[in-house]
Amino acid sequence: MFKQLFFRRAIARTAQAAAAGPSPGTPIPPSLAETLAAVRTALHSPNDLIVREFTVGSAACPFALFCIDGMVDAALINEQVLKPLIHYCAADEDGVRLLETVEREVLTAFELDHVTTLDDGLLAVLSGDTLLVADGADCGLVVGSRGWKTRALEEPQTESIIRGPRIGFTEDLRTNTSLLRRRIRDVNLCFDIQRIGRRARREVMIAYIDGVVHPALVPELKRRLDTIDIDDVEGSGYVEQWIADSFLTPFPLVLNTERPDKVSGALLQGRVAVLVDGDPFALVLPITLSSCFQSPEDYYQHWLISTLTRILRLMAAFMATFLPSLYIALLEFHHGMIPSRLAFSIAGAREGVPFPAVIEAFMMEITLELLREAGLRLPKPIGQTIGIVGGLVIGEAAVAAGIVSPIMVIVVAVTAIASFALPSYSFAISLRILRFGIMLAASVMGLFGVIMAYVMINVHLVNLKSFGIPYSTPFAPFFAKDWKDLILRAPVMFMNSRPRLTQSPDQKRISQTKKR
Repeated sequence: MFKQLFFRRAIARTAQAAAAGPSPGTPIPPSLAETLAAVRTALHSPNDLIVREFTVGSAACPFALFCIDGMVDAALINEQVLKPLIHYCAADEDGVRLLETVEREVLTAFELDHVTTLDDGLLAVLSGDTLLVADGADCGLVVGSRGWKTRALEEPQTESIIRGPRIGFTEDLRTNTSLLRRRIRDVNLCFDIQRIGRRARREVMIAYIDGVVHPALVPELKRRLDTIDIDDVEGSGYVEQWIADSFLTPFPLVLNTERPDKVSGALLQGRVAVLVDGDPFALVLPITLSSCFQSPEDYYQHWLISTLTRILRLMAAFMATFLPSLYIALLEFHHGMIPSRLAFSIAGAREGVPFPAVIEAFMMEITLELLREAGLRLPKPIGQTIGIVGGLVIGEAAVAAGIVSPIMVIVVAVTAIASFALPSYSFAISLRILRFGIMLAASVMGLFGVIMAYVMINVHLVNLKSFGIPYSTPFAPFFAKDWKDLILRAPVMFMNSRPRLTQSPDQKRISQTKKR
């Protein structure tokens, strides 16, 4: 089966990567003067580099402290590092032993780490930590002192819901991991850090639940992340495009979200999340086509309400993709399929319109896309005004001028509303792209073109994979148990197992002894 071949190859590739091993770095010079010169040379003596030289103990052993202004908590450094060190009276010890004594008995900071290479020390300094070195010691201490300004926790702007938590991720990686810890208090919740980017060395966090996720999924993700060889991953979008199984598809193969509850729910299903420092969006993988229709609100509402909303989303996806194309096909090629009264009404409304239906549809769709993009790029109060007023004014003016028919304005407006009903913004954009191609097919071959486009889309979907998982699961391959959380959202007490598509070693979600 597909999973055996995929995971066997993933394990083999991971073993080869592990055998290569890491490359050594430049050691820290024992002489403090050489260390000071090496740090200033490596960083090109920037204006925001703070170097504090002082002596410790009765023997006045020279020490130096390195940090970046604006990225550290100055109060923490003063109270928990500098003040204890300056007031410490030590015996006559060499630099190595004194540094060990300082770590054990003097410093009150709770986050300390050893570094033996200058590269690791500089990376810690550039990440917002503080490097402490002593004369005669060939190692250093890294004090966790990150203290830059961060954005307050707010409600996600792109994924609003009626019922559920009103909190979203921020640009700070540690804040985001703490939000997940607050939701999943499991000792098996793991966070693995990788640094990506030859110059930026940005932190990328992999979140998963050990024992729930498939053993080969995390190593395969790490292997793909290791292949990223660019200056900087400026956001989760770079990672998403790099690790996706295919770039020749408009459909999202990795789900992005701002909601911690959505990520925690995915982790409990056996999926993996990727968080990038400086980006409020988390990536969830692997996903299927059905993941683009699901919202966290589905699990906070009654199962009948959630099922109804999912059916409405499926209808909205169909309308957003095919409604303009069906209008073009029926109007240009298949007049006999339109009821007589409706045909007379459409003919009366189109009287005096100089363009065929396909040109009319393309004009209105392009105008709508321009209004949508303008509304997104402008400030929020102005953007909403442009979207509403611009749509009303342009639509009314176009109808009054006889350029388009009122029926076409209704079709385009319903199409736009249907696309807004989808919970995944990336998936909605994919349907917007496909809509233009299907409209072109309908203008050439009518309903036969629409049907051919529909078949081609389905052929493309069944050939897609997300980290080895077929994108059309659980439709094909068919997993009957996963239909409990597909179009139908079954009552919670009946959703007693994790999705089979994730191939989780722990399939049970509800204990049989405690089940109602």
